Amino acid sequence: MPLSFNYFSSAIEIADLIRSKEISPTELMEWTLERIKDLNPRFNAIVAMDEEMALKEASRQTEQIAHGHDLGPFGGLPFAVKDLENAKGFATTKGSRLYRDNIVDFDDVLVERIKRSGAILVGKTNTPEFGHIPFTDNDLFGPTRNPWDETKTPGGSSGGSAAALASAMLPLATATDGGGSIRIPACYSGLYGLKPSQGRVPIGPRARHPWLAISCYGPLTRSVKDAARYLDIVAGPHNADPTSLPAHNFSYENSLKESLPPLKIAFNETLGVTRLQSDVRREFYRALEVFSDLGHEVEETSDVIPEMGGWWGRVSAFQSLGLEWENYGKNHDLFTDRYTKALDRALDVGPDDFANFLQLRGELIAWTSQLFENYDLLLTPTLPTEAFLAEGPIPTELDGERFNAIAFTYPFNFTGHPAASVRAGFSDTGLPCGLQIVGPRFRDDIVLRASHDYENLRPWSDVWPDL
Repeated sequence: MPLSFNYFSSAIEIADLIRSKEISPTELMEWTLERIKDLNPRFNAIVAMDEEMALKEASRQTEQIAHGHDLGPFGGLPFAVKDLENAKGFATTKGSRLYRDNIVDFDDVLVERIKRSGAILVGKTNTPEFGHIPFTDNDLFGPTRNPWDETKTPGGSSGGSAAALASAMLPLATATDGGGSIRIPACYSGLYGLKPSQGRVPIGPRARHPWLAISCYGPLTRSVKDAARYLDIVAGPHNADPTSLPAHNFSYENSLKESLPPLKIAFNETLGVTRLQSDVRREFYRALEVFSDLGHEVEETSDVIPEMGGWWGRVSAFQSLGLEWENYGKNHDLFTDRYTKALDRALDVGPDDFANFLQLRGELIAWTSQLFENYDLLLTPTLPTEAFLAEGPIPTELDGERFNAIAFTYPFNFTGHPAASVRAGFSDTGLPCGLQIVGPRFRDDIVLRASHDYENLRPWSDVWPDL
C-alpha cells in the first residue's frame, strides 16, 4: 500500500502524520508489515514477529484517535525489540540456541515505557550470541546484512535494529551498548546512536545482575530529535535496576531548541591505540570542520589512553561464564564455537587479571577526569574503518599492520560517559563512517545538543540506501 510520506522520515515526523490523521495506525502497520515481508529476507534484521497482535493494537489505536484520544509521543509507530531484551509473549533467545524457546511473560522496563508512549510492538531484531561481538551473526538466525551493501555487516550487537532502521522497515527499534553496540551499528549503517550515561536508562528486571556495570540501553535512530524524544520516554530510575540514575528535570527534546554556546572541544585521531583507513580519516576531518563552523574552539590532543581491550575481553568473559555457568556444564555444545572459546579462556582468569583490569580502568577514568576539566567535548572517529563482511571475521590488519577495529567505543563504557555517533560521511566505496561525540559525565544533554547542531549544519536525512 503506497503511503504519502518519505519511507525514511523520522519517527517524530511519522508520529505527527498519525496525530494529524493524515495516516492511521492501521494503514501504517499494514504498510510496515508488507515492507518487512519484502525486505527482511534480504537483510535478516527481524527474527520474530506477531502480525496479528500488531494489527489488533493498530486497529485499537485507530479507533482511539478517531474519538479524539492522544496516543502518546510515539503513538501508532511500529517498533521492534533487540533480542537481548525482554518483550512479553516473545522468546528472548539472546541469539543463542540455548534460549530458542525462552518465551517470557514480562516486558523489560524499557519496553514497557516505549509501549506506554503509544508505540506498537511488532517483533524482535537479530543480535550476535549474547551480544558479544561487533557484528551480527549467530547459529540460530544467521547473519544480518547492511542495507548500504548486502555483503557487509550493519555492525553489532544491535545490528538487527540498525538494519531495520536503515532500510526503513521500521521507524523505531531498541538497542543496547556494552562496548559500542549502539555506536558501532550507527556508524556502519549511517544512523544516529547515543550510548547514554551509565544508569540513565534502567536495565531490568533481571534474575542475575552483572557486576561489570558497562552496558547501557539507549537510542538508535534516523535523527537526533528522535533520539532525544526516545530518551525522554525511557530514561529515569526504576527499582529493578539499582544502578539507575535519578530522573532528569527537563526534556531532552526541548533542550534541542537552543544551540550550544561556544565550547572548547578536543579531538583525537587515534587515541594512541589504533590506525585509520585513509578515507575514514578524510571524512573525520571534514566532520571536524562543522564544529569550527559552528563557532567552537576545536583543538587536537595527543593523549594516549590505556589500552584495555584484551583485559576487557578476559574479565567480561569471566562474568559471562558466571551468568551461564549451569549451561556451560550441561549444554556446552549449544554455544557457538566462538563463544565457547571465550568462556573456555575465562576459566584461566585469576586475581592478577582483575588487578590489571582494575588498574587500567582507574587510569582511564583519571584521564577522562582530567580531559573534561579542560574541554567541554571530545571528538574521535567512531570506528577506524568502513563496515566489514556480514559473516566476519573482525579485521585485525589495516594496510598490512595490526590495529584495533573498535578501539574508540568501549573506553567510554568503562568510564560511564555519554557518547554518540553521527554520520561523518562516506568511504570511497560509498559506505557510511562516523564521528563520535563524547560528553562530560551525566551531560547527555550536551552530547544531544552538539549532535543536533551538527545535523542541522550537515543534514543526512536525504541520503539513504537505494532499495
